[in-house]
Amino acid sequence: MQVMAGKKIIAICQSGGQFETDKDGFLSYRGGDAHAIDIDEGMQFTDFKTEVAEMFNFSISSMSMRYFLPGNKKTLITISNDKDLQRMIKFLGNSDTVDVYVTMEEVAALEVSNMPASRSSRTTVSEAVVSVDAASLDVIVDTTNPDMSLVAPLDVMDDTGHVEAHMDDIPVDISPILSAMNGSTLASSSEKHAKGAQQWQSAITGEGQRFSSVGEFREALRKYAIAHQFAFRYKKNDSHRVTVKCKAEGCPWRIHASKLATTQLICIKKMTPTHTCEGNVSTSGHQATRSWVASIIKEKLRVFPNYKPKDIVNDIKQEYGIQLNYFQAWRGKEIAKEQLQGSYKEAYSQLPLFCEKIMETNPGSLATFTTKEDSSFHRLFVSFHASLSGFRQGCRPLLFLDSTPVKSKYQGMLLAATAADADDDVFPIAFAVVDSETDENWHWFLVQLKSALSTSVPITFVADRLKGLRESIAEVFFKGSYHAYCLRYLTEQLIRDLKGQFSHEVKRLMVEDLYAAAYAPRAEGFQQYIESIKSISPEAYHWILQSEPQNWANAFFQGARYNHMTSNFGELFYSWVSDAHELPITQMVDVVRGKMMELIYDRHTSSAQWVTKLTPSMEEKLEKESLNVRDHHVLLSAGSIFEVRGESSEMVDMDRWDCSCKGWQLTGLPCCHALAVVGCIGRSPYDYCSRYLTAESYKLTYAESINPIPSIERPLSLKKGSQVATMTVTPPPTRRPPGRPTTKKSASQELVKRQLQCSRCKGLGHNKSTCKEFL
Repeated sequence: MQVMAGKKIIAICQSGGQFETDKDGFLSYRGGDAHAIDIDEGMQFTDFKTEVAEMFNFSISSMSMRYFLPGNKKTLITISNDKDLQRMIKFLGNSDTVDVYVTMEEVAALEVSNMPASRSSRTTVSEAVVSVDAASLDVIVDTTNPDMSLVAPLDVMDDTGHVEAHMDDIPVDISPILSAMNGSTLASSSEKHAKGAQQWQSAITGEGQRFSSVGEFREALRKYAIAHQFAFRYKKNDSHRVTVKCKAEGCPWRIHASKLATTQLICIKKMTPTHTCEGNVSTSGHQATRSWVASIIKEKLRVFPNYKPKDIVNDIKQEYGIQLNYFQAWRGKEIAKEQLQGSYKEAYSQLPLFCEKIMETNPGSLATFTTKEDSSFHRLFVSFHASLSGFRQGCRPLLFLDSTPVKSKYQGMLLAATAADADDDVFPIAFAVVDSETDENWHWFLVQLKSALSTSVPITFVADRLKGLRESIAEVFFKGSYHAYCLRYLTEQLIRDLKGQFSHEVKRLMVEDLYAAAYAPRAEGFQQYIESIKSISPEAYHWILQSEPQNWANAFFQGARYNHMTSNFGELFYSWVSDAHELPITQMVDVVRGKMMELIYDRHTSSAQWVTKLTPSMEEKLEKESLNVRDHHVLLSAGSIFEVRGESSEMVDMDRWDCSCKGWQLTGLPCCHALAVVGCIGRSPYDYCSRYLTAESYKLTYAESINPIPSIERPLSLKKGSQVATMTVTPPPTRRPPGRPTTKKSASQELVKRQLQCSRCKGLGHNKSTCKEFL
């Protein structure tokens, strides 16, 4: 949770005490001194660390700071940079204080007196004693050299990355350092990294120790090995006995545990606790199972859902000294997500009951699904009563059909129908999750949509003309409905069909002319813009004439689409799905339901304060249009038809709400010509505005609310005769392919890809430096 602006958190910094572990594995800190520092989201890590160092009189380079996540007293999280500090502030943003534990790392001293005298004249640093953090000393050792001297330049840095000293090509005798590190330059580093596992050092105590199950013993053994930094392998491993030995060849460490007779308890019968393997440090990831990684990161993942595998790798290495690879971290995260969110497989099996609960808690809603012959998931359709009622009561009979990928564990697409409310904001009507975007699935979606809407009012659909939509819309909504081709998909198809024979600039000009032709209210304007395209490309001109302009150009379209030209109207709705795409299907639907519930409540509450006749955006458009009235002259008439003269002469029919400029019909608001007549005859302009644009229609759209759906994690009592219990739904057979999912573009990629043009000869496909044309 973000820290509120201006709010500070008090950091209680404690040092000099020690951690104690209770029988449940929870840590508590006893003794030492404590000081307080106020921190906020603008504080830098170096400033925080400096202030703490001055407070305790510590050396910055050897100081380490850790804290607990909220509700987790078992795992300490290290603060080592600005990102870690900001995470701590976010995680504990609701708290007034945070406990920070400060410890000192062991430091080895590098004495210059041990260096050979032959190099003392080469550097002034030879007269000083340089302190080196053994855990961060990066050396290259020539093992063929008997004096084990350094043969690479040595930079000594503090924790902030600043170089404290530089010894260029100095043959330093590092044997005292190796001695301080117990014979290994890596041992101290491993000890530093293993601090997070200190509470597990006594997970195995020796012979006679008992465990409630084999699983508990294996988990304790794994923690013990991680804390002591060695790898093991199983000699025997079954439900009643486990024998384990050190993985290092010849090392005598081993342990044997088996069941106590007549009980389920596991007892350690034999243990050889001594290691003889050299440098018994093993930092490879085979010590950590996926379930172990999941148990470590689960609480952090709960607070920080975007916890990335690469960050998991870094944190596990830093806290426990284990080097995971990316896929181990990814699999561990997947398991942790499933533990937090529930199983994907279980979610599909819950679909029958979930759909039943939607319709039970929200009467008048439609939630239905289909499966394939093998009972695997095929399609799910959901439309809530509040959306259906709001559309029928207050929205224009205008629906936008579009799709977006569902980037979940299994491949899928979301098909959606959205509407425009009286303020031209998106209003979700229905959606479906299907296995793929096919003609058959779109047809099924439209059949369910018609069943849910149960209205005889003609509807205008703004949608792609491909994917079977042209045929399906005409077949399912056959009486009086209209299909307006989405202009975005139309331009993408045009560019694809031109096969890249034009430069980026030329394509852009053609697209601009195509949009201008589509928005032109009259045929002469449409013809003017496509003639401009013809001068560039006769091929594009003929393509446009054959693309059925009566289905997308304002000059010829017979339905009412209120100047909405593209189908990707519901970007807000699609972003909700994108935010929840990693959840199991039932939870994803419930997240969308919650978002819709909040949206309806917020808009219902805000509109209750409105006092205008129209919605705010429509009031603004009407006011803007009224500014153009002063330049027009009205020729009065005894009938309902008037002539209005200005830059052009237009005919206005007040009874039919029609102007020859077509602006009134296209928008639902009176144009400047109609407003001029309204002023002359002494009427209110609000009397000539479409009812779909009024504040009252807006309030009717958001009059109904969406009700919560009870949890279905536990079996509920089913109605008598319900067939839910007999239905089986399994996950789709297709899994998500490897790699990053593609993001749906709002414009064609070919439109934005610029073609190389030479500034010398103006040719395409090369630049000036490679131009070979003779001029």
